Amino acid sequence: MWTFRRNENDVVNLYDSLSPIMQLSTGGDMLNFGLWDTSTKTPLDAQERLCDTVGKLANLSEAVSLVDVGSGILGPAKKWHSDYPNLDISSININFNQLRSSKSNFIQKLNSTSRFLPFVTNSVDRIIALESAQHFKPLDDFLLESKRILDQDGIFVIAIPTVSKGISNIRDLGILTFTWSSEHYTSELISSKIKESGFNILDSQHIGHNVYIPLANYYLKHRKYLQARIKTKYSSSTEKILFESLKKMKHASELDLIDYIMFKCTQVRH
Repeated sequence: MWTFRRNENDVVNLYDSLSPIMQLSTGGDMLNFGLWDTSTKTPLDAQERLCDTVGKLANLSEAVSLVDVGSGILGPAKKWHSDYPNLDISSININFNQLRSSKSNFIQKLNSTSRFLPFVTNSVDRIIALESAQHFKPLDDFLLESKRILDQDGIFVIAIPTVSKGISNIRDLGILTFTWSSEHYTSELISSKIKESGFNILDSQHIGHNVYIPLANYYLKHRKYLQARIKTKYSSSTEKILFESLKKMKHASELDLIDYIMFKCTQVRH
């Protein structure tokens, strides 16, 4: 029922149950799909490359403070701290279990929802939602809260999986409909909501073909090894669901039914 209802508690429960699959498969503590190119060798390499790309898009080298919304188990935040040691990072996560299990002496951990960000108005200069905003409901509340806490010269970056507006029925995604435990937003809808919330979109990058297809290909090529790792904690049926989901995800990407988009935004000046 978690994948059907997809409310905040359901997403927490699902991540508590399935996050270790990502850790077992990658050997790291990041929960994103990653960004691949011809030089990428492993899922962890791809995940770190996605963090690098998002960090550069957000101009973190020039930032003082960062709010990482939907921080997971702090994998990206730890990398950003390593890359930008003078950056003051606050990680927001509604999942208390993930925050409690994440160890870091340099990152402020805040158990809160994307709908109510615990910061005063115009107090931060960077906000990033890396592969998390697809879980935020309603998305408008998160965008308005981000606008409220971001200073006038700040940068807001969102990296998010999307679906094609050409899909007449979400069931066209097959098993991915259920294993992708999130809202199925189109890029047009997200772009519209970003603008309606008072942001300018400075840059948008469609990177879906460098996310889903190479990730699925890696799993297909190394399935025997990954299957053995996953089955140390999960049943064969769980691994089979993951395997079938990845195949469907690859096919959906090849048909351009799904994409992955990064938006760089600033506040509209009045």
